[in-house]
Amino acid sequence: MKQIFVLIGLFFPMFCFCQESNLGNWWIYFGNKKIDAKWNWHHEVQYRNYNAIGDLEQLLLRTGIGYNLSENNNNLHLGYGYILSQNYLNNSDETLRTNEHRVYQQFITRQSIGRVSVQHRYRFEQRWIEKQPIKYRFRYFLSLNIPINHPEMADKTFYASVYNEVFLNTKNVIFDRNRLFLGLGYKLNNTARFELGYMNQFLNNQSRDQINVITFLSF
Repeated sequence: MKQIFVLIGLFFPMFCFCQESNLGNWWIYFGNKKIDAKWNWHHEVQYRNYNAIGDLEQLLLRTGIGYNLSENNNNLHLGYGYILSQNYLNNSDETLRTNEHRVYQQFITRQSIGRVSVQHRYRFEQRWIEKQPIKYRFRYFLSLNIPINHPEMADKTFYASVYNEVFLNTKNVIFDRNRLFLGLGYKLNNTARFELGYMNQFLNNQSRDQINVITFLSF
């Protein structure tokens, strides 16, 4: 139990430094197709809004192939992402549409501490943003899933979902952003689970708040 509190303590260093906040909404789909015992295909769609829905901030499409080093615990992954961003110009209602292509490599490892499922994800990105030189970014993601109405993540289980992800650039301003998520999940079966929660995204001297609606499908 002491280890769990240490891990949870890692989630909160950025949460208390927010200066400005705006509430948006992210609709997210994560899909995972098992090809065989070693290989899997990941795909996802994220539709991000400045408000509840209809004011597009970003559309993200991502896909990749993963390879299991050990069953269900350690996965190497190579992927590609396309991102369409629609950012407001300063002190204006006008927006600027920007295209980004992204290649990334990542390693995921999973473990259990008592009834808590722990996941670590290490990701390195190469980013080609329209009219800009190539950029590089490191990301570290730590998540905890804690079952509520069952001792483990069985079918028809409600669970608490907590994660934190920090983004670090390789040049200029090193710190890029930090994301903290707190939510409630429901595992229907081994194919489908759902999460609803609040995410704070901290960016240097301001923050954004999001309500995230997430669907996970494994087949």
